[in-house]
Amino acid sequence: MIHELRCYDCLPGRLPQVLLRFEQDALPLWREMGIRPLGFWTTLVGENDQSLHYMLAWESLAERETLWARFATDPRWQEARRRSETDGPLVARIRNSILKPALGFAPR
Repeated sequence: MIHELRCYDCLPGRLPQVLLRFEQDALPLWREMGIRPLGFWTTLVGENDQSLHYMLAWESLAERETLWARFATDPRWQEARRRSETDGPLVARIRNSILKPALGFAPR
């Protein structure tokens, strides 16, 4: 099992629209496709309170590549992105890291 940590630095004032897009569009597709989110977080205290952080669980890098490509190219997701960005982009920067357990710790 590996985990992916994704961080979206939203453009000023656009975080609520990003959250809505996840809730209404991305999450239903992920459930259908078998993509497993572990949680979503916004910044309470830190350098950027317009950031969304979330974590996904993957069986392997191969599973990630397959499912993420399927999601990214799904016409429903592409339409949702287009529709949500009619007034311009929502996200300034996306960062992601693929994580593996360290020091003998692993999720249960």
